[in-house]
Formats: sequence, C-alpha cells, structure tokens
Amino acid sequence: MNDTKALQASQTNVFSNEKCQLGEGPLWHPLRGELLWFDITNGTLHAQSLNQHKTYKFEQNVSAAAWIDEGSVLISGESDLQILSLETGDKQVLIKVDADNHITRSNDGRADRQHGFWISTMGKNAEQSAGAIYRYYKGELRCLHKDITIPNAICFSPNGDTAYFADSMKKHLYMQKLDVQTGWPLSEAEIFIDFTPMEKTPDGAVTDALGNIWIAFWGEGIVESYSPDGKSQGQVQCPTPHTTCPAFGGDDFSTLYVTTAMQGLDEDALSKDENAGKTFSSTTNIKGIAEPNVLLG
Repeated sequence: MNDTKALQASQTNVFSNEKCQLGEGPLWHPLRGELLWFDITNGTLHAQSLNQHKTYKFEQNVSAAAWIDEGSVLISGESDLQILSLETGDKQVLIKVDADNHITRSNDGRADRQHGFWISTMGKNAEQSAGAIYRYYKGELRCLHKDITIPNAICFSPNGDTAYFADSMKKHLYMQKLDVQTGWPLSEAEIFIDFTPMEKTPDGAVTDALGNIWIAFWGEGIVESYSPDGKSQGQVQCPTPHTTCPAFGGDDFSTLYVTTAMQGLDEDALSKDENAGKTFSSTTNIKGIAEPNVLLG
C-alpha cells in the first residue's frame, strides 16, 4: 500500500461458523479455490470452499501449511512435517522437527517466495525462550532463530528479499534480508516495529501485493496494515478479541480472511461472545498475492 491508496474494507462477515479453540494458520490454496486453517490444540485442519467444508484430524497439534500441488499440502505438526493428501486424508512424515523436545509444539509458518517453508515452535505453555524458527528448503531443515518465546507473524516481501517475524511476548516485529535466489538469510534480524509503547501483541501476519504487512493483534480484535516503512495504513475489525492470523484469497485475492480463538477467554466472556473462534472475511480494495508452493527436493 502507498500514500495514494488508503485502505478500504467491507464489513467483516462470518466465513465459517466452526468455533476453534485456537484458530490459526489460514492459507488460501490457489489451485483448489479453498481456504485451509487450523484449530491447533484440537489437532484439526479445516478446508472450506463455496461448496463444501471438510476436516482432517491429527494425533498432535498442527498449526501451519504450505501447498505442494493441487492435491497435497505440507503440514507443520508438533514433532514433524507431514505430507497430507487433501483427496484421501493420507499422511506421510517427511522430516522430524524438534521431536525430542516434548514441551514444544508447532506454531506459525508460511512458504517463502523461493519455495521454502518457514515454521516455528513454542512451548505448549509459552515457556520462556523455548521456541525457534526453522526453514525447510529442498530437503534441508535448518534452524534460523532460537530462544524465542512465541514466534509469530512469519511473512515475506513480494519480491522475496525480506522476511518478517515477531516475538509476540516481546511485542517486536523483526525484519531480515534474504538472498532472492535461495531465500536463506543474508543478515541478522533487526527490530522493524516495536509495539511495546502501544501495548499491542502481534500474532500472525501476511503481506499483500504491494508489500504491506497485515498483522492480527491478539486481544485487540483487529488486523492492521503497515506499509513497508512501518506506517499504519488502517484496520479491519473483527467482532471478537482474539484475532490470530490473516490470509488473502478469493478469485482476485481481495478477500481478507481472519482466524480467531476461544482460548484466553473465560466462561463469562465466552457466554457473551458468540463469535469467538470463528473465521471471518472482509473484501478490501487491496489485493493479496498467491502463496508460493513448497518444493520438497
């Protein structure tokens, strides 16, 4: 987004009435025309198009996906990366991830423009500095960042030269320069936006076709857009506080989807909030960009 194109968005509508304990990881599959998203702590992947809704169950926490081809996706799970057939539901373990560390689970993740897959882990009880960020690329799994409490907001500039990620506990959004050919980092990560003065907690994020970063804020009920120089461009509001992650999709990628969570709300709050955990959509005047597929080797 630039200074001549202010954000405009329609009223937020319910896209799915499925109530997730911890909705996360929305991904628009560009070849299937359907939205995938997770209920992490219930080990469930949801897939919804205009015509149908389908669920896939796992025996572990699952949180993020990258598409491989029309019929399969790569799933980031608690202890591994798995290939899932969207047609049959069959699963195949590709590679173990932090499998010997029983206090952690997978969290945020997204494919980069070079067809790698960035995934993060965190403590199941948000243990201090228990998390990390990994990248899987053509058969190699490499740890990029350690000692992060809640790694989130993994997303990439449209040309693939910059990665963004957050430590939600520190309320920092970082940026890191990448090799545009291979996608491996060229520099150390540095703070891009410090949300501490605003007391806002960044959760999941996605970039649009113009390079703006759209961030869901836990506890705020909003997704806010920031320009590549860090300036706020406007907000999309949701009718429940725990907004977790946005994704662009639809025929022309002008639909913004937002997952939310019931987690963190007490019984009284949940009794008054019929929208907690649902997935929402809003039509914007800003277009997103199709997520790249991941290459396995």
